[in-house]
Amino acid sequence: MNRATRKTVIAGNWKMNMTPSQTTALINEMKTTLPAEPACDVVLCVPFVDIAAAKAAAEGSVIKVGAENVHFEAKGAYTGEISAEMLVECGVEYVIVGHSERRQYFGETDETVNKRLLAGVNAGLTVILCVGEMLDERQKDITAEVVALQTKVALQGVDAEMLKKVIIAYEPVWAIGTGLTATDDQAEEVCALIRDVLAAKYGRDVAETVTIQYGGSMNAGNAQSLLSKTNVDGGLIGGASLKAADFAKIVEASNQD
Repeated sequence: MNRATRKTVIAGNWKMNMTPSQTTALINEMKTTLPAEPACDVVLCVPFVDIAAAKAAAEGSVIKVGAENVHFEAKGAYTGEISAEMLVECGVEYVIVGHSERRQYFGETDETVNKRLLAGVNAGLTVILCVGEMLDERQKDITAEVVALQTKVALQGVDAEMLKKVIIAYEPVWAIGTGLTATDDQAEEVCALIRDVLAAKYGRDVAETVTIQYGGSMNAGNAQSLLSKTNVDGGLIGGASLKAADFAKIVEASNQD
């Protein structure tokens, strides 16, 4: 982390978990376990049906609420989709785009991720952009090429001012939900690579202000060592964000110097 130039952000991605009543109960529990003054921004990205409950339960706490996806059109015949305007009116501040599960299971591409990112940023949302390689891509030693391409395409049409509303989450697909985690050095290497891609596009000074999270199975046990790395500015947390005590430990890990 480098809090001198950029924010540390710990964000939970609940995926397709928790009903509204369960959301209320979990956030109320989190409010008793999270630090009163964390050294990071704390975000919960929840299913659309849980947003109202999350906003109500989180009121007056350190928790900010985000969504898990956004459509790129403002309105129209897109059954089942949610627009940026809808999210904004619901009080959402953050949204995830490009999560590997969206790419893998629902056919999202680098190009549609770019369109979703633009929709979110233009609506005033802070967008958490996910990038990362598959296991076979790492085994073929093309991680750098894959992650750089995903980052470059996703940021097409995004200028330096718009980039202030973008967080990038490096999530190696092989480390999501598998129990596998990139080593601290592997996470640092790719997060530094992403920052180099940003520097080539926007200049080093701008690149140093961008929050880059690690999103591959960060948990209560490994958060402190991962967050000790210079270019790892937080985490996009899956399963551990559904457990109040574990999530609190990850947030506490951001308090290190």
